[in-house]
Amino acid sequence: MFEHVDAYPGDPILTLNEEFLHDPRPEKINLSIGVYLNEAGQLPLMGAVRKAEQSILAQPVKRTYLPMEGMLDYRNAVRCLLFGEDHQAVSEKRIATMQTLGGSGALKIGADFLAAYFPGAQVWVSDPTWDNHHAIFAGAGFVVNSYPYYDPGIQHVNFEAMQTALEAIPVGNIVLLHACCHNPTGADLNTQQWRDLATIIQSRSLLPFFDIAYQGFGQGIKEDAFAIRYFASLGIPMLVAGSFSKNFSLYGERCGALHVLCNDEGQANNVLGQLKAVVRRNYSSPPTHGARIIATVLGSSELRDEWHSELEAMRARIQSMREGLYASLQGRMPAGKADFLRKQDGMFSFTGMTAEQVRRLREEFAVYLVGSGRICLAALTQESIVPVTEAMVQAMN
Repeated sequence: MFEHVDAYPGDPILTLNEEFLHDPRPEKINLSIGVYLNEAGQLPLMGAVRKAEQSILAQPVKRTYLPMEGMLDYRNAVRCLLFGEDHQAVSEKRIATMQTLGGSGALKIGADFLAAYFPGAQVWVSDPTWDNHHAIFAGAGFVVNSYPYYDPGIQHVNFEAMQTALEAIPVGNIVLLHACCHNPTGADLNTQQWRDLATIIQSRSLLPFFDIAYQGFGQGIKEDAFAIRYFASLGIPMLVAGSFSKNFSLYGERCGALHVLCNDEGQANNVLGQLKAVVRRNYSSPPTHGARIIATVLGSSELRDEWHSELEAMRARIQSMREGLYASLQGRMPAGKADFLRKQDGMFSFTGMTAEQVRRLREEFAVYLVGSGRICLAALTQESIVPVTEAMVQAMN
């Protein structure tokens, strides 16, 4: 019956992580998958999360199904975290918010909704982008195109080429944008470039779909949401897929949210209803535990302040790893070759290494990077900086 089913080649990142787990070499270093590790190389349990979980477990409740749209306290809390409590779009109830199965689930629900109501549109993603963006939107039936983004020559965004491309995109098409900490390059737009981009989006009547999986890991909670809040202040209709795997260190709880900014409350209610229908056709309702943790943390001023301080410390550690690797590489590489670390931001950076050099890193030095040359600086430690430097220098020579 299933003889015609092809073998699955595997996801390039998750398969690489499985290969790392089976690697017997004790010196192995995994800088491929996008997770934040502490200085001991472990996933942290944030203090605010631990306290919230203890509070929840002390008051057990029945494990009933959540509504299709998710937990109300969670949805309200994450909406305010992203847009700001005093944002006009929030007070006017123009944002339809859904609890989703992680950021991937938010993208999937959003893609299915758009496929039903914008069947003639095409989707445009940055070159490069997270591989799953292509798969999710193509799986929803969209034609997926790319617009210019990263220029290896300058190790940063080629904004002029990006502008020119977006100005030529047909009216009514969907443009996927990374709000901060661009994956995989770590190259972000500055505030003026976001303003210029908003002008293009409005003039072309394009529909922006933001992906924000690393809020707080770039410049800060508020700063990382600048583009989303600015677009919202202009009344630009948009979708936003958010994830709390990284900034709450709750990877396995699959906590995400999809927000759709509408013109008025009536539209938002209609959109919410159709998003509920999409969820019903996919997984019916989301899980409770992780959402309760996040709602508890964000609903308590004390726990929220503690979480924010912890998140700032995590962000600072990533930045120190970026600076440490830069200092270690600077004297070992040709002039300017290590500058990418100072031009980029967030968990990731584009090293410029070729697929062959990445293969050598893995096979000869047990240092794992994604095939594109992306490095996860959030998994680096003071102890691993020197061996990673030595491996990179030798692999590139």
